Amino acid sequence: MLKLQRIVKDYQAGDTTVHALRGVSLQFRESEFVAILGHSGCGKTTMLNIIGGLDHYTSGDLIINGKSTKDFSDADWDSYRNHSIGFVFQSYNLIPHQTVLSNVELALTLSGVSKSECRERAKKALESVGLGDQLDKKPNQMSGGQMQRVAIARALVNDPDILLADEPTGALDSETSVQVMEILKNISKDRLIIMVTHNPELAETYASRIVRLKDGEIVDDSAPYEETVEEKPAAGKSKKTSMSFGTALSLSLNNLMTKKGRTFLTAFAGSIGIIGIALILSLSNGIQTYIDRVQEDTLSSYPLTIEAESMDMSSMVTTMMGVHSPDEDGDGGHDLDAVYSNNIMYDMMSSFASAETQTNNLKDFKTYLEGDNELSSHISSISYDYDLGMSIYAKDTDGKVFKSDVTELLQTCMSELYGGDYSSYFERFGSAYSAMETWGQMLPPQDSESGELVGDLLHEQYDLIYGSWPQNYDEVMLIVNKDNEISDLVIYSLGLSAQDEVVESMQHMLDGSEFDTKDIQSWSYEDLCDMSFKIVLPAERYQYDSASGTYTDVSTTDTGLDFLYNSDDVGTRVKIVGILRPNENAVSSMLSGAIGYTSALTDYLVEKAGQTEILRKQKADPATDVILGLPFLTDDYSVSDEQKEADVTDYLETLSVTERAAAYTAMMSVPSEKYLSAIVDQQMGSLDRASIEQMVISTYAQQMSVDEATVKSYIAQMGDETLFGYVEQSIREQVTEQYAAGVQARLSNMTSDQLAMALDLALEKSPAVTPLTSEQYNWLYDNYMPATVSNGTYEDNLKLLGDVNLASPKTINIYASTFADKDAIANAIEQYNSSVSEDDQIDYTDYVALLMSSVTTIINAISYVLIAFVAISLVVSSIMIGIITYISVLERTKEIGILRAIGASKRDISRVFNAETLIEGFCSGAIGIGITLLLIIPINLVVHHLTGIESLNAILPVAGGAALVVISMALTFIAGLIPSGIAARKDPVEALRTE
Repeated sequence: MLKLQRIVKDYQAGDTTVHALRGVSLQFRESEFVAILGHSGCGKTTMLNIIGGLDHYTSGDLIINGKSTKDFSDADWDSYRNHSIGFVFQSYNLIPHQTVLSNVELALTLSGVSKSECRERAKKALESVGLGDQLDKKPNQMSGGQMQRVAIARALVNDPDILLADEPTGALDSETSVQVMEILKNISKDRLIIMVTHNPELAETYASRIVRLKDGEIVDDSAPYEETVEEKPAAGKSKKTSMSFGTALSLSLNNLMTKKGRTFLTAFAGSIGIIGIALILSLSNGIQTYIDRVQEDTLSSYPLTIEAESMDMSSMVTTMMGVHSPDEDGDGGHDLDAVYSNNIMYDMMSSFASAETQTNNLKDFKTYLEGDNELSSHISSISYDYDLGMSIYAKDTDGKVFKSDVTELLQTCMSELYGGDYSSYFERFGSAYSAMETWGQMLPPQDSESGELVGDLLHEQYDLIYGSWPQNYDEVMLIVNKDNEISDLVIYSLGLSAQDEVVESMQHMLDGSEFDTKDIQSWSYEDLCDMSFKIVLPAERYQYDSASGTYTDVSTTDTGLDFLYNSDDVGTRVKIVGILRPNENAVSSMLSGAIGYTSALTDYLVEKAGQTEILRKQKADPATDVILGLPFLTDDYSVSDEQKEADVTDYLETLSVTERAAAYTAMMSVPSEKYLSAIVDQQMGSLDRASIEQMVISTYAQQMSVDEATVKSYIAQMGDETLFGYVEQSIREQVTEQYAAGVQARLSNMTSDQLAMALDLALEKSPAVTPLTSEQYNWLYDNYMPATVSNGTYEDNLKLLGDVNLASPKTINIYASTFADKDAIANAIEQYNSSVSEDDQIDYTDYVALLMSSVTTIINAISYVLIAFVAISLVVSSIMIGIITYISVLERTKEIGILRAIGASKRDISRVFNAETLIEGFCSGAIGIGITLLLIIPINLVVHHLTGIESLNAILPVAGGAALVVISMALTFIAGLIPSGIAARKDPVEALRTE
């Protein structure tokens, strides 16, 4: 069964070699009680440790069940100790933080026995040694004899073949010693017991065989044994031993619970780093949440807008921002030896004058957006605006019907204050006034089949303070600011005050005179939600005149406006059903107007426009202008000079004397092109650039009320062609005006009859007067003859009448939640442009990118700084946990030896300390998160006080908190790898000797 062959064990003590065993050879029977006697230092315990696999021989061989141990691995020795050996030590070597039952169970758990079987077998073992009623006691609650019996029970619980007892009665009194020896005597009946003792009396009384050692050699054997037949090695592989992670956790947790104070302080110390990280994460998350909200709110106010026709204003915006492009060398194009001018005003005016209208193919681009492409993941919502050309009418406080539009109001005011027609100006630059529009479409829902009429983002940014959200197409919302206010321009455009008051107040402002403004006005929610408006489509403004067979725009007169507003057969009436106010947490709001309507109204009006009579007629007859009742002008249409002369003569004969006199005077007031060119050439020939500059500078300075130096700087930037062209045009206008004034002065003495007669004679080519020239006939034809063809086009008429195709929007507004998404959308548009022809490419101006291009960089920089703080905290925490774990290894050295003695492997020992570090890490993380949650409360109060932003809060994300606990556990695990490795490599014999 067990054979020692010439076992030698040497120890190196400095330069000296100690010979503990000197060629010991010994065989043991399967069941006997062997007592090993000898003086201290003779090698008794060394031999016992070698037999138990705790120590290894220097030479020789230990044969177990016929198998040599020379090639045993660590796993083989661990399995041998766990399954074949049971140890009983003089100092008991029980794990103090474990209960009696747990101490006994430990050997079984290493054998892979189930938990229920472990408990049952451990109880039986304790009952067999008379301790069945002491299961839940800790070792320090028991007497020496009881502890030794626990040790015997632990040694027997795994049913080992061999029981090794090292001075089992050395720390016991005589009576207790006898009890222990009786137990061992009974055990020896069916297994081998090898006992080391100094007490020869006990050996003589209880042992069946006594072996005496002296100086590492056997000097006497009372019952030697030698096999007569060589034992064959046992078949099969050795059983594996492994400690479950749950057992490791239990051991470590019990150990930590015996030192609650230190465990808490250690966990708290480890949690300081976690607290710092968690607070940084909370603040970072709160700031990022706030920034995300700002981004989303800002980007909802400034979506990426693409128009079917737009002006590229980016150069003008860049100029206004003061961004001056350097020359090719990277500098300003001059030395830094003086102060030079920077012609921002000229650049801005030049950009303004040269701004070109760009056309985008939004039909194809809309198809692209609605297709399956990478854009969808970056777009939070899309809205489409159509050029419906709808006019919205309301009644003011005086009962007058007017058009509800801020730009219309401004146009009217400017015309009345300064004179002239500003319609062309507002048509060209109307997009610049889009932020002042009273009416605007609200963001539709992303899911068109959700049943909602407005998007979720609108619900997030606005509070419904009265009424309800729109449920039907003819319901609109009134939008107020955070103070429940609407601007005075909106008040006038909605008819809450008379528009005449606007003109009057602006006139007083220009005159510098005092003007009594009204007190702050207010309206109840009920009164505002009682308001309604009339939407009239362009085609509905035209009424058919059966007498002439033409259509007339009745909106140009007050009577016509009253008809359009009051008629039930014309237009669509909408009503305010609710009032919205920006949410107090909304940094920016997406609606710029005061009245918001839904996309359902847009769809309804598009469908209604296509059903109007005039639009159906126009589509049915593309060659005819149905408004005028005339054919469209085609490329092959032409009228000869002879035909024009005949047509003019016939038409003038139908006019009255007064009308013919007026025609004659107007015709004669226009100089011929030959005369005009001769005079202009003559005057231009006498001018050079210097004289032109002097003349223009003094004239402009006087007219514009600015100093001549400013005008001179502006003029100096003009080229000769531009400057001479301006002067030539000015001279032509002056010559034309002077010529007309002279002719009208000469003809003013003639009566209408005389002027009419002069025209008649000229038409008749009488020798009494100069006949009309071909140029004059053409002038009369162009300016006095009624039209015979329409100068418009079929496409112009469709646009004029408000024909809209849902597939071709006027404007596409693309909403993104973050700047990163917006940049991704811009990149996707660039990729789209590279895949289509030049005519189909999309041009747009990204104002947000121009004004806020550095926001993302700043956010990233802040994140990097926070990450650096986190990294420092993590390093400090890791070093501290590593030191604390090493201290625990030193404290539990004895426990390491006990575990190795009962068969725990090096990996099991590592697992025990890794489990301890994980528990410490979990406690540190949990404490850190708990304290962080408490600290966040006062921190938020301080942040609110310092910033004044109630929506800016430090927020610890749930996932972030859980991740920090996991990170804490991972860091402590990593930090504990070195100490746990040290623990695993400890010599079990040395560990058992440690107190």
